Amino acid sequence: MPVDRATKRGWLIWSTAVAVYVAALFHRNSLGVASLEASERFGVGPAALSTFTVLQIGLYALMQVPTGLLVDRFGPRRVLVAAALLMGAGQVLFALASSYQVGLAARAVLGIGDAMTWVSVLRLAAAHFPPRRFTVVMTLSAALGGAGNLVATVPLTLLLGNAGWTATFLIAGAATAAYSAVVAWRVREVPDGVPPPVAEPVPLRALGPRVAAAWRVPGTRLGFWVHFTSMSTPALLALLWGFPYLVEGQGLSRPAASAVLSTLVVIAVVAGPVMGAVIAGRPGWRMPIVGGYLGVAVVCWALLLGWPGGVLPTPVLYAVFALLAIGNPVSGVAFALVRDYNPLHRVSTATGVANVGGFGAITFTALVVGVLLDVAEPLAAPDAYRVAFLSVVAVLLVGVWRTVVWWRRARAAVFAALDRGETVPVPVRRRRWDALADA
Repeated sequence: MPVDRATKRGWLIWSTAVAVYVAALFHRNSLGVASLEASERFGVGPAALSTFTVLQIGLYALMQVPTGLLVDRFGPRRVLVAAALLMGAGQVLFALASSYQVGLAARAVLGIGDAMTWVSVLRLAAAHFPPRRFTVVMTLSAALGGAGNLVATVPLTLLLGNAGWTATFLIAGAATAAYSAVVAWRVREVPDGVPPPVAEPVPLRALGPRVAAAWRVPGTRLGFWVHFTSMSTPALLALLWGFPYLVEGQGLSRPAASAVLSTLVVIAVVAGPVMGAVIAGRPGWRMPIVGGYLGVAVVCWALLLGWPGGVLPTPVLYAVFALLAIGNPVSGVAFALVRDYNPLHRVSTATGVANVGGFGAITFTALVVGVLLDVAEPLAAPDAYRVAFLSVVAVLLVGVWRTVVWWRRARAAVFAALDRGETVPVPVRRRRWDALADA
């Protein structure tokens, strides 16, 4: 039974848990400003460098559905403790790694630990806060996670320049692993007096049918493509290629590049709670907001790729990165769609499916950009990045197309439910072009 009010203890438990998510965002984005140092340390080129992110984010994507099952089986407290230990161990290993293979293993461990944080935080929020507070707590959690992103920009650049690679990542890893003891001590699965939920292990053979059932829902498919298009490009820039592009392709100093990159974080942190409030209060605005953002994103990439000479004025770079950053809070529409159009017992699975969209896109584009940079190496740096980023635009356009297709199909499913006399979560008005929606 949901709680009817938030308590001080509930806020304490949530704040303890969300700190692990903040650490996860730091570790996830730490390679963004350390990519040039990583290339020198491990003696690798762009394609091999991109493999770090491909492996880490690919494992994150693959772990989304299994993580939901782990939380259902063992509870968010144990999963968060394991996540902190894994992230800490992975970052310590990365600090000490001197070979490319060991570095890859370290990022893999980090990716698995990172994948276990967000679902656990949301489960604790659902247990300790009333339903009317859940959306607010969810967007606040995401906004606070941006603090981890922010520390992984300018502060991390300065620390790397002064303390060096090993000390920087060793301290970050050891602190995260040690924090697991705080999670084990402070976090409780449910409020006092509320019986813990009964664990319901899902047999492995039932996983496929459960995922397939969620995937067949048009609202889930639409959520997948919304996440695919809105979250992937700002995250790609933050995770790996934004910093090298700004330094090598745009000629900025490393501190200046970190400052531009931090725009992705600051805008997302500020816009996140606002977007959450709008989505909660005006659900009919969700898809128009997504459509508006995707139009802006296409224009932004046209500027990055089409600017004469390839080198943009710094104020234009700030503006473009700020506009692309809005994609992070816009991607929350995906989870609202999943929640609305799936039965309660399948929402966690469908959420994992939708979350795979953006991270799957990042995994693919991070690798392709690295390969194309290797191929385009004879070109001047601005032109090489323009060639490589064509792949990002291609993926974005494919995502826009599929988003439009499944938006129309989801609307058709809503109209069919209304014709059957069923109640729908968000009523929509028929338009003339709705008759053309695919069956």
